[in-house]
Amino acid sequence: MSGIYFHIPFCKTRCNYCDFYKSTNVSLIHSLKQAIKDEITLRIDFIEDKLVQTIYFGGGTPSLLNGNDIEELITTISQLFILGESLEITLEANPDDLTPNYLRSLKKIGINRLSIGIQSFSNQNLKFMGRRHNSDQAIDAVKNAQKVGFDNISVDLIYGIPGLTFQQWQTNLKTVFDLDIQHLSAYHLTYHEGTFFYNQLQKGLIYEVEEEESILQFEELIKVAEENQFIHYEISNFARKGFYSRHNSSYWNQVEYLGLGPSAHSYNKKSRYWNVSDLSDYIEAINLKRVAGEGELLTINDRFNDYIITGLRTIEGINSAYIEKEFGKKYSDAVEQITQKYLLNGKVRKEENRIKIEKKSLLISDQIISDYLYLENK
Repeated sequence: MSGIYFHIPFCKTRCNYCDFYKSTNVSLIHSLKQAIKDEITLRIDFIEDKLVQTIYFGGGTPSLLNGNDIEELITTISQLFILGESLEITLEANPDDLTPNYLRSLKKIGINRLSIGIQSFSNQNLKFMGRRHNSDQAIDAVKNAQKVGFDNISVDLIYGIPGLTFQQWQTNLKTVFDLDIQHLSAYHLTYHEGTFFYNQLQKGLIYEVEEEESILQFEELIKVAEENQFIHYEISNFARKGFYSRHNSSYWNQVEYLGLGPSAHSYNKKSRYWNVSDLSDYIEAINLKRVAGEGELLTINDRFNDYIITGLRTIEGINSAYIEKEFGKKYSDAVEQITQKYLLNGKVRKEENRIKIEKKSLLISDQIISDYLYLENK
């Protein structure tokens, strides 16, 4: 099976924390749509498995596309690939875009999963982050989607925000779970170079939250999610049973995917490719019947490290037997050596062949994962 990812880079405004490639030149929406349709034809052979099980519209703000535009892109995929019977089609959306009429059009064309970028239910925090919706619009978006018939709804929240109190975080969590959603993605605020927040941080105009507060908010997130019968299936993702994000899970399980649009990434188990992060250059190249971007062939070392980075973030962990079979004994021996160290200090656990990071160590998962990466000069 395989997945299709559409990167729709348009945003009406730029959020203060976001480092994804984006453009506020929404006048190019029609040109981009046509270019993406042409790219599909140009790159159909990048992935061998033509059975598509997931389609994901990410961005940017894909909800700036109208229903007809989205339907055209799905139709183009259906003409060149085989669509699975239980196809998951996700659309990322801003709350203020999700009017009842728009939601009905999305439902009609086959969108069956929404990922709503709420980030906070505090108007103070939303304004600070540069979001263009308010708390009431966020709540209305979820409720309107449910009224229209959407029963697979994910919400994004951010914690570790300067000025976000523990009580406000508790209120955010209570509000989101009271909305009876199926999936929650929760991320700690990060300061990416080039963003407004990064520049403010460098100038001393804002300050990162204390580590102790970050830990408290993360622990509260895990606790409240468990109380609401949500499974913590990946470091930043929680879901009711049967509602894991199938598209994102395919990334973590090394499933082939084709990324379409400026800055989109693709993977076919043998190589990676990433499109140019420039809207005009992307469209110009496609009009000349070529794709602008870069790629790399993956070595066995690359594939092993990809497996480690993605696997240790999930509830499934990594499989030592699979590692020996797929990558060889020197890799499985290296994994065993690191595992023994972390078993002694209780930061990982081993269940038969599965190695998993302990819940108490998830906040230092990046450090643990980096130790497992195989470097020739290590």
